[in-house]
Amino acid sequence: MSTSPGRRTSRRSRTSTSSAPVVSPVQAGMHGGHYTPLTQTEIERIHALVLRLLEDLGLSQVTPSLEARAVEAGCWVDDNNRLRFPRALVEDMIARTRRKFTLHGIDPTHDIEIGGKRVHAGTGGAAPTILDFETGKYRESTVADLYDIARLVDRLDNIHWYHRSVVARDTASILDLDINTTYACLAGTTKSIAVSYTDRASIDAVLPMLDAVAGGEGAFRKRPFCTAVCCHVVPPMRFATESCEALEAAVEAGMPILLVAAGQAGATAPAALAGAVAQACAEVLAGLILCNIIDPNCRGIFATWPFVSDLRTGAMSGGSGEQALLSAACAQMAGFYDLPNSVPAGMTDSKLPDMQSGGEKGYTVSLAAHAGASMIHESAGMQGSLMGTSFEGYVLDNDLLGAILRTVKGVEVNEDTLNFDVICDVVMGEGHYLGHPQTFARMKTDYLYPEIADRRSISEWEEAGGRDARDAARDEVRKVLAEHYPSHIPDNTDTQLRDHYNIILPKARMRTGNGVW
Repeated sequence: MSTSPGRRTSRRSRTSTSSAPVVSPVQAGMHGGHYTPLTQTEIERIHALVLRLLEDLGLSQVTPSLEARAVEAGCWVDDNNRLRFPRALVEDMIARTRRKFTLHGIDPTHDIEIGGKRVHAGTGGAAPTILDFETGKYRESTVADLYDIARLVDRLDNIHWYHRSVVARDTASILDLDINTTYACLAGTTKSIAVSYTDRASIDAVLPMLDAVAGGEGAFRKRPFCTAVCCHVVPPMRFATESCEALEAAVEAGMPILLVAAGQAGATAPAALAGAVAQACAEVLAGLILCNIIDPNCRGIFATWPFVSDLRTGAMSGGSGEQALLSAACAQMAGFYDLPNSVPAGMTDSKLPDMQSGGEKGYTVSLAAHAGASMIHESAGMQGSLMGTSFEGYVLDNDLLGAILRTVKGVEVNEDTLNFDVICDVVMGEGHYLGHPQTFARMKTDYLYPEIADRRSISEWEEAGGRDARDAARDEVRKVLAEHYPSHIPDNTDTQLRDHYNIILPKARMRTGNGVW
C-alpha cells in the first residue's frame, strides 16, 4: 500500500469534517443496569419479603379517604388498624403500573423519558443551610438561594432536573414556603422542577401558578413539568397523614409523584442492608398502589431512599460505601419490577467540596448509575450529609456527573470501531492516528472534555497561577449568576403571580446589575 494516498485521504477528510457539529458522547437517558449487586435468587428473596410485609404486616395510619379507596380495590384493615395489601393485588398493580413516561421540562427541549433503565441525574434534598459564597461559612438558606441555584442548574448540562435542594428559612409558614419554593424554581430554570409538598393546601395553592406559567387554565395538566415529592410514609411501615393528603391531591391534579420512603438503616429501617431494601420497597409499593387506585394512568416514581446510619453515633452517613450499595440494590429491585424509579446518591458527608466530597460522590453516583437508576436524586451540590449545599459544588459535580455518565455509555463495538482498514491505513501509512479521519470524527463523539477538571501539564498549571478546581468552579458560579437571568415567564404573568401570591423574592433581585452577583 502506498503511503502518499493515505496522507492525502487524511488531509481531505480532516478538512471536510472540521466544521462537523460536536455530538457529545453523554446525553440524558443512556442505559444502565450492568452492575448487579444482587443475584436473581437474592432479588426474589427480597421480593418475597416485600410481599409478606405488605400482606401480613401492612401499614398503619392511613387516611380515611385513601383507606376507603384501598378497601374498595381489595385491601383490608386488620384489628390493629393496619392497612393490608393482598399479594395478588400488589403483583397486579406492579404489572399495570406505567413503565415509562415523559418528565416534562418547562421548555420541551428539556423533556426526558423516565423508565427502562435510562439513567438521569439531578438535584434534590432539603438542606437548611448553604455555604455562603463570600464568607465561606454556613448560614440559613433563603428563597434567593433557591432561585440562584436554579439559575446555575439551568446552565449545567449533566444535571437533568431541578428538585429544590434547600429549604427557604426566610418564609413565615409552610404555605408560604411551598408557594415561594415553587415560584423560585419556576423562575430560575426551564428544566423540569420538583417540590416537596406536605399537605393538600399547598398543592391546591400552587396549581393556578403552574397553569399560569404553562399558558393558562388546564395547560399544566397537558404537560406537567412540576413533580410533587411526597414522603408518604414515616418508616417503619406507617403512613404520613398530611403527606398522604398531598399525594392524593397531586395525583388528582395530574402531577408526577415521587413516592419517597427514607428509612435510616439501624434506626427506622433494619441495620441489615437487605432488610432495609425490602422495607423501602414495601413502603414505596404501598404508596404506588394507592396512586394507581386513584388514577391508573398516574406518573408514579418508585423512590426507595433508605439511608445509612453510622452505628457508632446514629448520625446519617450519606457518603458511605454501604449507602452506595443500598442505592444500587434499590435501583436493581426497581429494574426487577420494571418501574420508573429514583435513588439517592452524591450525599457526601464532607462539609466542603473537597477530596472526600469528590470521592464519596464519585462511587455512590457511579454504582447507582451503573445499576440502572432512572433518576439519581441529590447527585449535585449537597454537602454535610444533606444538611448543607454549596454553589461551587453544583459546578464541580456537573463535571463529575459527565464523566460518570460517559462510563454508563460504555464501549461502542461496531464495524467502524473495529475497522481493519483504519489500522492497516495507519500502520502502512503515517504510523500514527493523529491525522486519521476516524480520529478526528471520534474526538467529537466519543470523548468528553471537562469544563473544570484540569488536564494541563504541571508547568502550565503553575504558570497560570496554580489554582485548584474549586477556584475554577467559583469563577464559573460568578459568571453564570452575574449574567443568566431566565426570562421565560412573561412580565405580565409574573405581575399576576405577584398580585395573587405573597412572593418574597424582589423582582429587582431577578435582573442583571442587582448588586448581589
